[in-house]
Amino acid sequence: MNKSLQDQLLGAGLVDKKKAKAIAKENRKAAKQKRGAPDLEKEQALRQAQEEKRLRDRELNRQIKEEQEKKAVLAQIKQLVERHRITDRTGELEYNFKDGSTIKKLLLNKKLHDQVSYGSLSIVSSGESYQLVPRIVAEKIREREASYVLVDNYKRTDSNVPDENDPYADYVIPDDLMW
Repeated sequence: MNKSLQDQLLGAGLVDKKKAKAIAKENRKAAKQKRGAPDLEKEQALRQAQEEKRLRDRELNRQIKEEQEKKAVLAQIKQLVERHRITDRTGELEYNFKDGSTIKKLLLNKKLHDQVSYGSLSIVSSGESYQLVPRIVAEKIREREASYVLVDNYKRTDSNVPDENDPYADYVIPDDLMW
C-alpha cells in the first residue's frame, strides 16, 4: 500500500515504464513553470501600485516646492520692508486705511501724511504691524504678493491712451503751435 499510484499502475501493467517517465517529466515541467513564472495579475497590480506611488510622490514634491517658493517670496518681502521702511514716522495726524474688512490708522507727521496721500509713499503689511515704504519698493512687493500692499495712492495714467469722455478728442493740436 505504500506504493505510489504510478508504481501501482506499472505493477498492474496498465502503463508501461516509458509512458510513466514521460508523464512524470511533464508534471515536473508544469510544476516548475508554475513556480517560476510570475503571476500576471500580481505583476500588473505591482505596476499599478508603483505608478500610483510615483504620482503621489510627484504631487508631494510639487507641494513642497510651492511651499518653499512661497517662503522665499515672503522672505524677500520681509527683507524689502526691513531695508526700505521709514523709521521716524511719529506724528499727530491720523491716516486711516483699510486692511481687509477693518479700518486701521497710523499717526504720521505732516510730511509723511502728504507723501502717503499723494502716492510717493505706500503702506504695506509687515506681520502684525504696518510700515511705510517708498512707492518703488511697494511695486516690487506687489510683483511678489499683491496682498501685502495696503495703500498705494499713486495715479497710474498712460498719456498715450485718450480718455473716452474727452470732449476735445476730435480736435487735433498742431505740432507747430507755440504757447
